[in-house]
Amino acid sequence: MGSGTGSTPNPELAAALHRLRSTLARLKAELELALVDGTTAPVERLLEDVREALGLLGAVEESAYSNRAVVVVDDDSRLADITARGLRRLGFEARSSRSLGSLHPGEVVVFDLSLLAEIDDSSLQSLRASRPIVVTGATDSASRALAVSIDASDYLVKPVELDELAAAINRRMAEGSP
Repeated sequence: MGSGTGSTPNPELAAALHRLRSTLARLKAELELALVDGTTAPVERLLEDVREALGLLGAVEESAYSNRAVVVVDDDSRLADITARGLRRLGFEARSSRSLGSLHPGEVVVFDLSLLAEIDDSSLQSLRASRPIVVTGATDSASRALAVSIDASDYLVKPVELDELAAAINRRMAEGSP
């Protein structure tokens, strides 16, 4: 599950995968036993195992995909696209945007600080609640203070290395929802 950025698997995901593997192994064993014995497989028990496996698969998918959602918001749409593409190669479900717009639940926001002046009060509240990762070319104390004022979880100075950004995203994801 790691992407070469030092991330560790989510313990809930690991547990769900283990339960899924166990359920599928039990289902396989029942079918093989019926085949070897020449008997009819216990259909009701097999259906229960299939239902359990599908439920576990849903939990695994939710944990693996929705918790890795990222939106890159930058005034340079080309840079936002390149960054999102790089994050997708690392296994994140990343999209890019020129403006903050609406955020998806659980989505990590990578936000170019230069866009702060363009957002309205409602968007500012959503941004604060998301605890964004701020990326900026500015290194002055006023910019750092702005990042603190929006409750940024990280402050990265451009140009940002993809591995450094992925590490910041993984730290933010490890915090969980605000």
